[in-house]
Amino acid sequence: MKRSTLWKRVISAVLSSTLLLGAALATEHRADAAEVSGKIVIAGSTALLPLTQQAAKEFKKSHPKVKIVVSGSSSIAGPQSVTKGVATIGACDWDATKAVGGFPAYKGLKAYKIAKIPFAVIVNKGNPVSNLSVEQIQDIYEGKIKNWKQLGGKDEEIVVINRAKGSGTRVNFEDKIMDGHMIKTTGDNYKEVQKSGDMVNAVASNPNAIGFVDLAYVKGGIKAVSINGVKATTANAKSGKYIFYGYGYLLTKGEAKGADKAFIDYILSKKFQNGSLKKLKFIPVK
Repeated sequence: MKRSTLWKRVISAVLSSTLLLGAALATEHRADAAEVSGKIVIAGSTALLPLTQQAAKEFKKSHPKVKIVVSGSSSIAGPQSVTKGVATIGACDWDATKAVGGFPAYKGLKAYKIAKIPFAVIVNKGNPVSNLSVEQIQDIYEGKIKNWKQLGGKDEEIVVINRAKGSGTRVNFEDKIMDGHMIKTTGDNYKEVQKSGDMVNAVASNPNAIGFVDLAYVKGGIKAVSINGVKATTANAKSGKYIFYGYGYLLTKGEAKGADKAFIDYILSKKFQNGSLKKLKFIPVK
């Protein structure tokens, strides 16, 4: 037998074996995915809601036996719901296993860091103001600056929109922007809203309003202002030039198991971290 013929047969055999092995592994992966079953109930952060909803949609396709229910109200509802057994996974804009922002540490929970969250100070799209310093934002929320004219805008009273207590976005705003300065929570020009979507609607519907939300929600009738001359972008938040950001966590009672573990593993996978997570304007942690 000629040497060239022999090598052709060897190469053919190796290729066939590789293809068979690949097919076997793919079949095994599909079988493992199909074997995961149960019910996942996710509650908590509305800042993370676009992420958890998209992840649930994708996860369900490869895990048809798993039922997933996703809702959002506020970050504090995440650890509370898991502790009470109402949810199997809690979404929170801080590590709720530690005492943060006046909230207690929730014992018996396991926290999984899933994303870096860029937040934005927002105004109505028709507002000519495009940049604010941290000091100016503090003065607005303290009630010291009351008119947009003082900031280069129109001669109109500023309407201050805040998130209700329990919001993770509010916790991050108070930590990264207010930095110990107290928000004035009284007056006709002050309003509190419950969810991220409510914040967007409040600012979009009022040309004189100011608020804050995570970058994933910035579209339509609102715009993000630069802070200290730095634009609110994922690139600037990733580099550290932009200061208004935090981290998102998923919480389980003890170590995640079964369907909950499979779901968290999927969110932390390279496929999701570098795919849908980035498209939603979150920053990967993996």
